[in-house]
Amino acid sequence: MLRTIRKENPELAHLLVTLRKASTAHNAPLWREVARHLARGRHKVRPMNVGQLERLAEANQTVIVPGKLLAEGRISKPMTVAALHYSEAARAKLHSAGGTALTIEELLKSRPDASGVRLLA
Repeated sequence: MLRTIRKENPELAHLLVTLRKASTAHNAPLWREVARHLARGRHKVRPMNVGQLERLAEANQTVIVPGKLLAEGRISKPMTVAALHYSEAARAKLHSAGGTALTIEELLKSRPDASGVRLLA
């Protein structure tokens, strides 16, 4: 069943379509779940802080944050994080801990089958 995408941001609408197609093509339900989280209204999406990543994710893990990553807190573990948006300070903290900051599309291209990827929502 196809749903109409009602997003004003054309880049976000394109990302939602891409994620849904990748979910079907690669038999990876994680991408459909990420699209479902991104399709929600802005008031239902809470930003995540770097300190929360420190508590929730393991070192060298790949995680998806379906929203914005903010810089509150400390991070000491290297990890790969894919998020819709980053604050500059959050990106700097992630890089200083030895981690990598990706967009969701970049992660989709590098791991289309979503193996080893965890959704933090």
